[in-house]
Amino acid sequence: MTDKHQKKMQKLKEKVDASIAAADQERGVMIVLTGDGKGKSSSAFGMVMRALGYGYKVGVVQFIKGEQLSGEELYLRDQCPEVDFYQMGTGFTWNTQDRQGDIDAALKTWEVAKRMLADERYHLVVLDELTYMLSFKYLDETEVLDTLRNRPFSQSVVVTGRGGGSALQELADTVSEIREVKHAYRAGIMARRGVDF
Repeated sequence: MTDKHQKKMQKLKEKVDASIAAADQERGVMIVLTGDGKGKSSSAFGMVMRALGYGYKVGVVQFIKGEQLSGEELYLRDQCPEVDFYQMGTGFTWNTQDRQGDIDAALKTWEVAKRMLADERYHLVVLDELTYMLSFKYLDETEVLDTLRNRPFSQSVVVTGRGGGSALQELADTVSEIREVKHAYRAGIMARRGVDF
């Protein structure tokens, strides 16, 4: 039993070691976290904490969110002043019901994001809920893709949100789709502070 397990683990180790050896490029990556499941932004903020642990400079731009303070915002603003954090501040577009106002806010927010995406001092830039800005056509897709494509070589970027189009996913190095299997909200359970926001 032990010998069989040892052989299996040795085979797995050889496969993992070969994959590591084949990955010989050192550069920033673009990650898209999409899908209808919960946890896209949470995953991105996990990467923020990871980058901060190594002392890297981080920028976070949140599209859509902003009327209600989130735990992430409270923590970063209070405990991590080294993180450049910007929110569009209009709240959810389905609440505002003001297309032109939302477009204007998105354009203003995109200008902040563009500055970060042009600044090589940022090791990681998170563009939370950017996909909606593309889906709703609040931002020009070609400009967004060109800016992401031409960011500094060593800069990584995480884009979150449902949808966003195939061109965004094609440009990305990593795309993860978070699928909803079950959600407490559908059972009538309210969103919980510190878990959902």
